[in-house]
Amino acid sequence: GADGDLYINQAVVFIEDAIQYRSINHRVDSKSLWLYRWYYSRICQWILSLTITIILALAFVEKPSSLTVTSDVRYRHPPWDPPCGLTESIELLCFLVFAIDVSVKSYLIGWEEFCKTKWLMAYILTLIVSLADWIVSLSFFCTETVRIRRILRPFFLLQNSSMMKKTLKSINSTLPEMASVVLLLAVHLSLFTMFAMLLFARTKDGQQDKEWVGYFRNLPDSLTSLLVLLTTANNPDVMIPAYSKNRAYSIFFILFTVLGNLFLMNLLTAIIYNQFRGYLLKSVQSSLFRRRLGIRAAFEVLCPLEETPANEQELCVSVGDLFQVLQKVEMDSRCKQAIIRSLKTSSCDRLSAAQFQKLFEELDKDAIKQHPHSPEYQSHFMQKLQFVFGHSYFGYLGNVVALANIISICVVLVMDADKQPSERDDFFLGAINCFFILYYLLEMLLKILAMGLKRYWSYPSNRFDGLLTGILLVLEIATFAVYGFPHPGWRPEFMGLLSLWDMVRLVNMLIVFRFLRIIPNMKFMSLVVTTLLDLVKNLRAFAGILVVVFYAFAITGIMLFKGSVVPMGNIRLSLQQEVVLLTFFYKRSDFLAFLNHYQAIIIYHLCCLLSFNLICRWAKIYFIAWWLISSVIWVNLFVALLLENFIHKWDRHCHRETLSDVEYQRTVELMFRDVLEEPTEEELMERLHQHPHLHLCR
Repeated sequence: GADGDLYINQAVVFIEDAIQYRSINHRVDSKSLWLYRWYYSRICQWILSLTITIILALAFVEKPSSLTVTSDVRYRHPPWDPPCGLTESIELLCFLVFAIDVSVKSYLIGWEEFCKTKWLMAYILTLIVSLADWIVSLSFFCTETVRIRRILRPFFLLQNSSMMKKTLKSINSTLPEMASVVLLLAVHLSLFTMFAMLLFARTKDGQQDKEWVGYFRNLPDSLTSLLVLLTTANNPDVMIPAYSKNRAYSIFFILFTVLGNLFLMNLLTAIIYNQFRGYLLKSVQSSLFRRRLGIRAAFEVLCPLEETPANEQELCVSVGDLFQVLQKVEMDSRCKQAIIRSLKTSSCDRLSAAQFQKLFEELDKDAIKQHPHSPEYQSHFMQKLQFVFGHSYFGYLGNVVALANIISICVVLVMDADKQPSERDDFFLGAINCFFILYYLLEMLLKILAMGLKRYWSYPSNRFDGLLTGILLVLEIATFAVYGFPHPGWRPEFMGLLSLWDMVRLVNMLIVFRFLRIIPNMKFMSLVVTTLLDLVKNLRAFAGILVVVFYAFAITGIMLFKGSVVPMGNIRLSLQQEVVLLTFFYKRSDFLAFLNHYQAIIIYHLCCLLSFNLICRWAKIYFIAWWLISSVIWVNLFVALLLENFIHKWDRHCHRETLSDVEYQRTVELMFRDVLEEPTEEELMERLHQHPHLHLCR
């Protein structure tokens, strides 16, 4: 009756928790289970993700607005500034969604779990502070310069991702080990600063003091100069005056660079790789425990539905009850079909705890994509054609033709490099493009004939190849329709949306891009590319934290440096100010003024390309903090993860026979699957008995 339906629904939710690595410590009554499934439904999570995207994107519209074509303050038109109350109204709607979100979460987990969850308490505090700042903003009619809630917005993105929170926790645990190397870097920097101030001290001859004047006038300037040299941003500018005076001074800079960049920075990468991998492994181990706990909880709530004989001490679950659960569970169709197939082939009517757990180990396996079979032709002639055009050598021939196309384009571009547009004859380039595009079309059709459309389209390289071939064909037909067929002296007047030269350039760019088709045929290059693609697909949590860091520093930079760089006009500046501004515009004019969010987002380039000596002394703290977090810590974290992913793929590549018709897709959890430990039954049952809302009979 009603209890049976409740147990089925509880098992459904616990299995869905296991699939998503969610905690099972939530309410399990009928109404709460309905609310829980509704909250984690696709539509609700999509609304929440859209709300987070909107509130983060408001920074591009709010004053100072980024809605301009050019970022150069000398040429752009005044940006559109939204009226007071427009973005604030959108912001209030977002706060309302977040308030509902935190209310539902708090209710579902209960007061006892809420008091243990620091993220939820921080969520509520962030909402309260943001709402208070929103009220202050309206009180000042949107004229205030400092908006605290803008810096807090990335928190909404951070708290919505469990993997991002685990990653942040792992980074936090790695910080003590990082601090030891950073301290060693600080000692290295301080010692060489003292040496530099002694080596390049002021002398009686002012003409020989260029190094002292430019870089080592005092302690802050000396420290900053060597810190920038550690980033190689002012190399070799910082050593040129001293080297011009005496070649022996280069030994000082060589020693500083070798010890700092080659030894200490790489030592930091090694430590981060070693420590962070261990902490991430612990995090993934806890995810595995959550999955096993969710499956075991589903087994325990289904046990009362099955009448176990008195002579059997082991509890069992009916296969029929499990079928009911699987019909309601939202999971990957591949896994569901595999589990149902195992149940149908099994001769048992009841499942023990071990059998139940083993059944759901299908969730831990690689996602395998099988390519469809090629068509079977009856004709002997068609079988020969299928063998020829389906052979790998036919693909190699296509790569050779693509290479010849690239070489021909390079030859024509070199020959026409110094010619005026009116002197250029586009006949030869248009003719060879026409020939090669026809070959690409023929190659695609022959491959489809040999492999069949479904099998051809199942390979990503073929989809890439076919899509670009189709675009090239459409562009070529459009060119012929507008400008006619190529002929000597083919230089027609501008017609349509694009000139002939623009059309030819677009075709050539796509042809060059199409040459990437060779990557799957080169095993080592293919391994590197698939490693990068796996990072993009599976390590979104790290990219999310990077967005959080960029966003927070960008907003802070807008508030700190707003108006620091002004347009060059009828403004009377001192000689020092003119030198600073001219140097800014000469080096990277569009990266320096924190005039809006779009420009502030790309301050990574500033810390790599701009000398800190051009920045106010008090602002150096901001840029040093940015350099430490972005370049020193985060880049090394990314390198560590890249190494881990590459080593994992390389080991699989060396110890596993490559199958042409099978593609394996890995996740972050599966990367560490071989070194994870399975939780014991005692650990699972102990945790289940500690559940605040689930009361088991045994």
